[in-house]
Amino acid sequence: MTPASAAPRKNAIPIHPPEQGVPLSLANLSRRLRATVEELGRERLTGMYRQMVLIRAFEQRCEQMYQQRKIAGFLHLYMGQEALAVGMLGACRADDYAVTSYRDHGIALSLGIPAKALMAELFGKVTGVSRGKGGSMHFYSKEKNLLGGHGIVGGQIPIGLGAAFRAHYLGTDQVSMIFFGDGAINQGVFHEAANMASLWRLPAIFIVENNRYGMGTAFERASSVHDLTQKAQGYAMEARQVDGMNLLECYAALREVVEVRRRNPSPILIEAKTYRYRGHSISDPATYRSKEEVEAYQRVDPLQQVRRLLGELGWLGDGAAQQLERDVRQEVLDAVAFAEESPFPEPEERSRHVYAP
Repeated sequence: MTPASAAPRKNAIPIHPPEQGVPLSLANLSRRLRATVEELGRERLTGMYRQMVLIRAFEQRCEQMYQQRKIAGFLHLYMGQEALAVGMLGACRADDYAVTSYRDHGIALSLGIPAKALMAELFGKVTGVSRGKGGSMHFYSKEKNLLGGHGIVGGQIPIGLGAAFRAHYLGTDQVSMIFFGDGAINQGVFHEAANMASLWRLPAIFIVENNRYGMGTAFERASSVHDLTQKAQGYAMEARQVDGMNLLECYAALREVVEVRRRNPSPILIEAKTYRYRGHSISDPATYRSKEEVEAYQRVDPLQQVRRLLGELGWLGDGAAQQLERDVRQEVLDAVAFAEESPFPEPEERSRHVYAP
């Protein structure tokens, strides 16, 4: 007889209400998050908000450029997940490592890679961050320690593990931030990497960006465990959940995690609960999601949360916020112009920079 726990799941696509709780507001900030606001201060928090606005504006323009056939190939947008990248990477140092999946635009912008170099890469131009050879899914930066966006699901995980091993071997206090989606956590490579990281006590921070869907499949249909932090138990690894729509939560959690690992290296699995506002890729109409679900998550839009908080603090009035948004839009338009004017790679570029001697 089949145990009740093994009974087939219902075929109805689940509706995911936001689990993030009350949006950011002075009235409901916890003591911990109030301390985080004080630590960041006006200039830095406003700067982080600007980064989030830049990611959103960049992605919106990318969507338009793709529709105009200026961008070819695949295009996976980061809209909705801005707080996660900006908050978590904002808690790291410039010499820490980061590696991610094909949804890499937000990570690259959060690391401070210029929008011009990223847009040029999307246009396939030689001035791009990967010299026009990588496209949307393969942003790299040696200067920013971005070890790449990767098109193979889970393919970035062992690379991030290697960076953590390097830090351990050389005795530095760097950490390796390994970003991947909820679909990748069921890949065997994650479990191999998690076991090795725990066995050797490597400073690997595994961050699963749980945006609820692996392509068009709800994560409950692909994972027997719905609390993804439970995946860490088999490897004696610490784990925690983070509100991926809340900038302050993302920053505060990662600041604590990183500080501990600099003193006492060990891996951790972080499940960041977030949501993407577009389909899996630009060609995905996302009809598997209900209108009610999307609207519910739009009510906890990470950008609007931070803008409201900055206004309540008296740190960013309406006029200043509108000017900030105009400046960001102009920065993105300048990036498009730069990409348009840049040359395509010469034919001989095909075999250059493929392998390092």
